[in-house]
Amino acid sequence: MRWYRPARGTPLVHAGTLALAGGLALAGGLALAACSAPAGPAATASHAAPASSPAAASAATRTWPPDPRTMAALLRIAQVFNADYDSGRYGAVYDRWDARSQAIISRAEYIQRHLECPTAPTGAPARVESATRGHAGRWLVRYEVEGSKAVDTWFYQDHRWVFDIILSNPGAAAQYRMPFRQYQAAVGCHPQ
Repeated sequence: MRWYRPARGTPLVHAGTLALAGGLALAGGLALAACSAPAGPAATASHAAPASSPAAASAATRTWPPDPRTMAALLRIAQVFNADYDSGRYGAVYDRWDARSQAIISRAEYIQRHLECPTAPTGAPARVESATRGHAGRWLVRYEVEGSKAVDTWFYQDHRWVFDIILSNPGAAAQYRMPFRQYQAAVGCHPQ
């Protein structure tokens, strides 16, 4: 049985259900976005969550040691991020998300979803290969899992390297916006 994970921080899906899950995620994400997205271009273009959001408040109460603003540090952090995901340390994964991504789903809900809908082991850990500077402050981190190549988007904000689920995997971001039962159906999950 072949499992597929389109990006780190997302559940594995059986390759046969990927097209259906992607279609459901897109439709659900578009419907939810139409109903709940703030109006105006500033809301979609801004990379940071509003200061009054729970994600911003949560991030503001934690103090993190500063990360070096170097490519070597980003590569090391991205490798740890992937290892945390593969090892089921979902809280540590979520803590590396940027505020805009954290505004999609609470930390507790993210962890609960992964505990109730565990991902199948891939057999091989992700291997971070490179990082390149993109535009608008983006850093593109390339990695490989079992021969499949993928790219994640990271930013350096407030002296920390943070992962952007919205740019890295819009389909997963849409799934995290779904109510849990809809999320279960989209990813083919059957809680244990």
